[in-house]
Amino acid sequence: MQHITDREILAARPARHELPIDRPQAFFVEAEHSAAGFVEDVATIFLTNRECPFRCLMCDLWKGTIEDAVPVGAIPQQIDYALARLPHAAHVKLYNSGNFFDAQAIPTVDHAAIAAQCRGFKSVIVENHPKLSGPRCLPFRDLLGKDGIEFEIAMGLETIHPEVLPRLNKQMTADDFAAAAHFLRREGLRTRAFILLKPPFLDERQGIEWALKSIDFAFEHGASCCSVIPTRGGNGMMERLAAEGLFSPPSLAALEEVLERGLAVRGGRVFVDLWEATDRHRAEPDVAARIERLRRMNLTQTVITR
Repeated sequence: MQHITDREILAARPARHELPIDRPQAFFVEAEHSAAGFVEDVATIFLTNRECPFRCLMCDLWKGTIEDAVPVGAIPQQIDYALARLPHAAHVKLYNSGNFFDAQAIPTVDHAAIAAQCRGFKSVIVENHPKLSGPRCLPFRDLLGKDGIEFEIAMGLETIHPEVLPRLNKQMTADDFAAAAHFLRREGLRTRAFILLKPPFLDERQGIEWALKSIDFAFEHGASCCSVIPTRGGNGMMERLAAEGLFSPPSLAALEEVLERGLAVRGGRVFVDLWEATDRHRAEPDVAARIERLRRMNLTQTVITR
């Protein structure tokens, strides 16, 4: 199968957002079913930093990044800005549209300041590419450990489909994810996996089945949580694939089936991403009630009768 190159992906892009570097692009508190089994508040901060070096085919997160390396001190400044405006939460997610342990995105010299800002939280969750999730993660773990804070790394597995994963241009294999997850678990870190529902090149039924296989794979290799993300357009390349008949977004029914069956496995926590779900599925019947049911299932980690 033909692979789409970095150059083609970049050429298809629309314009990047203009973002200030002294504040995060978004921040809010949301409820989540925690690893301890309770529904607790999580402060989620979307940091602004340099774009991820991996040009994933389906990614649109680069819109919220900058092209240059982040100056020292900018990330702690962004975190301060958000925490000063958010209510208290039990946990914090520091998401940066890429890799926390990419020194061009999060300067290593800022790690001590960031760890100090996380005092008072039960856990810290960051996102990182599996190929960057090795020994470089441990000094920050040790900084957090001084204050008894649990550390979790969220990694994109996307899919274990043997033909689709290479075509996503993620520059990793399922074995790379497994190796990173096993390393992190041995070192006392929790992991969560991002799973794509219906990535390009799969039809609706294939998208459902391979999402479930990918969830099983993540749990088998030590992930404690899987977050299922409906594949969406908006980055230029996905629109090109849609025009060629190689991509269409998943239905709300697909999202419902994956969460129901994923929870039934009881391998760990399973969430579905409901970001802009009402807008994406507004043409489908009973959309408000169905999304509310999914939200409740995310929080309770139980299947609620339709």
